Formats: sequence, structure tokens, C-alpha cells
Amino acid sequence: MREISLLKDLKHHSVVELFDVIIIDTSIYMVFEYLDMDLKKMLDRYKGSFTPMLVKSYMHQMLDAIAYCHLNRILHRDLKPQNLLIDREGHIKLADFGLARAVNFPIRVYTHEVVTLWYRAPEILLGTKFYCVGVDTWSLGCIFAEMILKRPLFPGDSEIDQLFKIFRQMGTPDERSWPGVSHLADYKESFPYWEAQPLPSEMRHDLDAHTLFCELMHYDPTKRISPKSAMNYPYFDNVCLVPPEL
Repeated sequence: MREISLLKDLKHHSVVELFDVIIIDTSIYMVFEYLDMDLKKMLDRYKGSFTPMLVKSYMHQMLDAIAYCHLNRILHRDLKPQNLLIDREGHIKLADFGLARAVNFPIRVYTHEVVTLWYRAPEILLGTKFYCVGVDTWSLGCIFAEMILKRPLFPGDSEIDQLFKIFRQMGTPDERSWPGVSHLADYKESFPYWEAQPLPSEMRHDLDAHTLFCELMHYDPTKRISPKSAMNYPYFDNVCLVPPEL
């Protein structure tokens, strides 16, 4: 019912449209607009379709959708390729608001059992009791990298493995890189220490893409760029709608 309530209020060209709600006996059916497939299937089946211009187009549309949600005080909380639907004209739309929720400010305490593991922000993995729009921003950064690399950036198989995959790439966080991290419930002084490593070569070819990714993926969630601000980055100067090759 939460998803129905939120979707009725969200009207945006990059958010899947809810056409109707049908109640039969004790069952509820939601009728959505049709799109050809989700981004996960496209990544699995059509890796060659992810040209730099298509990645740019998809990323701009995703940022637009999340900026709209955040403007309306809604956290999606489960951003992943399976929840992004695409069509043959080049549109990508945000779907599945089952874990989304309206945000009240000041920030309230939420359950941290949200967001599929590979796209889960480090503050959630470390047991934060306070989180907000930065959790969606981190997930977008992971999806951005996955479209460029054509593979998941942090494919962990448990919460601790997920954390350590992030640490190995970005360096183990401390109070200098992330003020307050040592006070999070699941932070351990005994965590292994890793130095930050250069990003995969595919992500260093385009300086503007590299810069945008880094701005989305700050450890400190308060330093992550907002989706609205990200849309104005030089990376998107020549963005346009690009039909994928399916």
C-alpha cells in the first residue's frame, strides 16, 4: 500500500507510471506502463550496447528521477539495475517503490535492512541509525560504474565481504576521510587497513565521468553530490536520448 500511495503522487517522465489499481477479493493488482526490459537483463544480454553515450543518457535520466523523488521528500532505498526499466527508444524509468518511504525532517531513525547488498551505502553496512538521501546517491554511483565496466563494482556475498570490497577499492575509512565513522555501531578499530586504489582503467578514460563518479561516492554521505547538482556536471554537456541496440 505504501508503494501505491507514493506512486500516485509521483508524476515524472523518468518514473514508471501507475495506470490503475485493481482490487479483486483480497488481492491487489497494480497496472503499470509497459517497458521492454530491466537494466539488469540488458546488462546480462546486451553488454555491447553500453556505449559511452548510452551510459551518459541513462545516467542523466536516473539522476533526474531521483532528484525528483528527493525534491518530493521520498527516498527510494532500493536502487539497483532490476528496478530500472528501459525501452527501445532510449528511455530508462525508475520502478519498484516497495521499500521507498517519505522522509520527515529532521532525519528519523530507519531500519538499515534496505538496499540490495551490492548497491548498499557504507553507512548502512556500518549500522548507522541516521541516513537520508545519500543512500540513493551511493547506489546510483554503483550503477553508473556497472554500466561502464559491464560488471558489478562491489559484488559482495555478505555484509562484511561487501564492506571489505569497498575498503579494498576506496581505502579503509577513518576519522580523517569520514568524520564520525568510528562512532557507527558496526565500525571496528580492528578492520584491516587498505590504501585506496586507482579505479578500473575503463573508468579513468573519461575524466568527466571519473569526476562525477568520485563526487557520488564520497564515504561521508553529507559530501556526496546531490542528483540535481550532478545533472549540471560537464559530463552531461552533450547528453541526448540514445536508442539502445537490442
